[in-house]
Amino acid sequence: MTTPRLCVCIKNSEYEASLELRKIYEVVDDEEARVLRQIRVIDESGEDYLYPEDFFVRVDLPQSLEKQLLESA
Repeated sequence: MTTPRLCVCIKNSEYEASLELRKIYEVVDDEEARVLRQIRVIDESGEDYLYPEDFFVRVDLPQSLEKQLLESA
């Protein structure tokens, strides 16, 4: 089973300009970030940045829906 590539923002304190609550974000794999309890996502700037992992919940969507969401980004 693969790790979900999408997550939902559930917290954005101190990052209101970069993250929208309840929005789906693309996750960029980053092993070093995991060790630091961080997650790398492509935020509102269109660039990938590290955020606290507890700001997000990974979502496992049907492959066809995930593909459509990632292609429309």
